[in-house]
Amino acid sequence: MSENRQPGPAGRPPTVADVLALPVLAGGDPRVVAGEEHLDRPVRWVHITELTDPASFLKGGELVLTTGMPLPDDRAGIRRYVDELAAVGAAALVIELVRRYHRPPDALVGACRARGLPLVTLARDVNFLEVTQVVHTLILGHQADAMRRTQRVHEAFTALTLRGAGPEEVLRAAAEMSGRTVVLENLVHLALVCEPPGAPVRAALADWERRSRTTPATDRAGLSGPEGWLTAPVEYQGERWGRVVMLPAALPGRVFGPEEATVLERTAMALTIARLTHATPWERTAHRNALRDLVERRHRAPADARARVAALGLPTEHARFVAVLADLPSGPDTGAVETRLSEELTATGARALVGLLSPARLGVLLALRPSRPWRETVERVSRTALDAVPGATVSAGGPAEDLADVARSFREAARVAEATEPGSPLPAGRSFHERSDIGLRRLLYALRDDLRVQEYAERRLGPLLDHDARHGTDLVATLRGYLEAAGNKTVAARSAGLSRETVYQRLRTIERLLGSDLESGEQRTELHVALHAVDALRAPPTTRPGGGTDEFLPGPGS
Repeated sequence: MSENRQPGPAGRPPTVADVLALPVLAGGDPRVVAGEEHLDRPVRWVHITELTDPASFLKGGELVLTTGMPLPDDRAGIRRYVDELAAVGAAALVIELVRRYHRPPDALVGACRARGLPLVTLARDVNFLEVTQVVHTLILGHQADAMRRTQRVHEAFTALTLRGAGPEEVLRAAAEMSGRTVVLENLVHLALVCEPPGAPVRAALADWERRSRTTPATDRAGLSGPEGWLTAPVEYQGERWGRVVMLPAALPGRVFGPEEATVLERTAMALTIARLTHATPWERTAHRNALRDLVERRHRAPADARARVAALGLPTEHARFVAVLADLPSGPDTGAVETRLSEELTATGARALVGLLSPARLGVLLALRPSRPWRETVERVSRTALDAVPGATVSAGGPAEDLADVARSFREAARVAEATEPGSPLPAGRSFHERSDIGLRRLLYALRDDLRVQEYAERRLGPLLDHDARHGTDLVATLRGYLEAAGNKTVAARSAGLSRETVYQRLRTIERLLGSDLESGEQRTELHVALHAVDALRAPPTTRPGGGTDEFLPGPGS
């Protein structure tokens, strides 16, 4: 690469340090004698001067080159010379120690140190015109590159807007373009979307609400707050709805530049348009995504999950968590049910995440004080869901003492739902199902799609079922009555309205067909299980939320 195309850091204008490293200046043996801490200043232009008042010709950001010939002789004049350069915002002063000086005047060094103006000396002769040509070529090349990058940013966000991208996709694009963490929050400082490129969520969202409240809102993209966040407002129907935040880089020295501001401005604009075109409130979408992340264990670490949930306003310390699932019949507006349930819980002071986990399954994660009876709150959730959708079925998992155990609670609730036949009776005073309700019948109902259960039922009762089908008999009913009477033939005969001799004869036929000994308690148990399996297999098919499988939950053994 030729020396006139050596760039500074990618995406940045050349700094004083970058220019001093160029071969055209390095040959002069440059030495920084003052203002070393400001060598990261960007160089906007190079200015050669032999005037006593060069500041009147500067606009700021210039690298000033001089032989030292015009410098005043008196200390006050030198101080005034430096003050004027610093006041106008010169990037640095470079003096050649060849003609008038062979060492920099102490007054000049002191004045530059006092004003924080980098002072660089050149021990050997340098062609100032060549320096100007090389640096200006570098600056112009950077400006052209910046324009191309800005154009790509505009094109990318225009494409996102035209295809109706949601907030997650918009923020993901902003994070990729800037290499910074980008967060979308609403007016009450809840972080709805967080896109940290390669960084853990917990680093970005830790103690989010407090940090956000100490960062004042800005009317346009600009720096704000003690951490130096770059923020821009997001509007909805002409009013401020929230804001998008770009967090500083973890590495020191990576300050925000014009390109990051452009990315954030276009992000805010795309979000403002998207907010008008998306019917589902973004708070609802945030709850749905957070719930799915928890039940599917998508977080890299438990600390990430806690930070994400806390940023949505759910307590994560000194809390007990309970998962609730509401399976909704086809027909009702599930989004309306979701909103109503969320509003009802908020009105009662309950802290919860509420969101659709599949088209017909609504998930609720309750965060309760450990001393609070959890069944009372679940009952309130269940009653609200049933009031909104009378045909709903509500299932609850067991309490989880830590957020990391929430997936287990959701898994339990899903298994309870799978084991619940439509219209299954509930204990008095309760409108939801829980794990303790699952007996043998419900367990077999949940396993009815398992080929092993089907094979077992067919192997144990198939011959009897075939006989009834061929001969029009009802031996299965006789066997059921006998087993429900715990092997008491007299009770079985009385319940069926048959004589004892008839029941005896039928039981002998059953034993012959099945090759079983009905006097054996073990074999009676096996047949009783097989009968329940047949009942489960004959139950009317139901459409499970999500099209037949709980795709949002790990299966047994996961």
